Amino acid sequence: MWIDRKVEPLLRQRAATRPVVVLTGARQTGKTSLMRRLFPDHGFVSLDLPSEAEQAERDPGSFLARHPPPVIIDEVQYAPGLFRHLKTAVDGDRRNGSFLLTGSQPLRLMRSVSDSLAGRADISELEPLAFGEVRAVHPDITVEEFLVRGGFPELYENREIEARGFLQSYVATYLERDLRQLLEVTSLRDYERFLRASALRSAQLLNRADLARDVGVAGTTLASWLAVLEASHQLVLLEPWYGNPTVSLVKRPKLFLRDAGLAAFLCGVHGVDDLRATPLAGALWETLVCAEIRRAQANRHGRWNLHFWQDRSREVDFLVHRAGTFHLADAKWTEQPRSRDATALRKILNVLAADAVASMSVVCRTPNAYPLTDDVDAVPLGEMNDALLGD
Repeated sequence: MWIDRKVEPLLRQRAATRPVVVLTGARQTGKTSLMRRLFPDHGFVSLDLPSEAEQAERDPGSFLARHPPPVIIDEVQYAPGLFRHLKTAVDGDRRNGSFLLTGSQPLRLMRSVSDSLAGRADISELEPLAFGEVRAVHPDITVEEFLVRGGFPELYENREIEARGFLQSYVATYLERDLRQLLEVTSLRDYERFLRASALRSAQLLNRADLARDVGVAGTTLASWLAVLEASHQLVLLEPWYGNPTVSLVKRPKLFLRDAGLAAFLCGVHGVDDLRATPLAGALWETLVCAEIRRAQANRHGRWNLHFWQDRSREVDFLVHRAGTFHLADAKWTEQPRSRDATALRKILNVLAADAVASMSVVCRTPNAYPLTDDVDAVPLGEMNDALLGD
C-alpha cells in the first residue's frame, strides 16, 4: 500500500528546476521508495551494494558511464569520491533532474555536497510519516495509536507488523550500521543506554551535565554522541526564542526525539494502555506535536521558523514565526482542555506585541477544534497545521 507524502509536490518542483536534488533523512523513512515512485523513468542504482559503492568511489567515470543521467543514486554517502565527478558531469550538461541522490548519513553527505555541488544541488529532508498522511489511508487510526506506533512507513504499509519488534530491530540496525560509521564507540551498550536516557528527556530542557552523569560518560563523549544522534536524524535540539532582550530568558535548547513512536519504545511504552498509564504521556505528546510541526516545515522547505519560549515565570511549548508574525501553541495531553490551559499562552502577550500574534492554540486530543477563550483555540492534532502554518 502506497501512502502519499505531502512533500511530493516540493520534490517534483525541485527536480524540475535543479540539476541535482539530494533527499536526506533517517533510515526507513521511505526515501528510496519515494524517489522511485516520483521519477519512474530515471535509472536506479544503490550504493548499499558494496560492488557498486567500490566502483563509484574508485572509478567514478566508469560508474557514471554505466549509470548515465537521469538517474537515482541511492545511499550516495558511501562513495564520497563520486561527488567531484558529479560536479563535472553537471557542469557539462545542466539538465534539471539529472541526478537524484538519497542518503541517510548527513555528516558525510552534506560535507560532500557543500564541497563539490555548491550552487548545483537542492537539499530536502524526508521526515517520518505525518498523522494526516497515515489517516488518509487508515482513517480508523487514533492519535494514541499513531503516537506509540510512530511514523515509519513500513509499519503502515502492513499494519500486521508488530511495532515493538520493528522498533527493536531499528535500534539495533542503527547502532550496528550507522553508528559504527559515524563514530567510534567503545561500548554499544553504553550508547544504547544513552539513547534510552535521551528518550526519557524528550521535550525537556537539555542538561548535558545531568545526562552525562546518568549515562556514566565524560562530557566530551556526551557532546560527540549528541552530535551523532542529531546528525543521523534521530534527535533535534529546539532552540529558544531570543527575539526579546529579557535577561531571564532560558538559553538552553530543548531535546526532542524526532519520532514519537521511537521515543515511546525507548521509554518502555509499547501500547496505548502503557501510554495512558505512564507519567511520560505529556512529554511524549509534546514530542509528537513537535514532530508534526517539523514535518510540515520540511514540506514547505522551511518557510517558517520554530522555537519555544521560556523564562522564569512563563513557558510556551512552540513559537512559530516568520517576518514578525507569530503563532503560539502549547501541547496538552488531554481530551478536554480548560480555560486555565490557555494561561501560559496569554501571558506571552505581555511580552510580544499582541498585534503580531496571529493565533494561539492548545494542541490536544479533542476530536474537534473549538474556542477555549476569546483568543485561544483548542485544536486537535490533525488540524494543528491549519492553525499554525496555514496548511
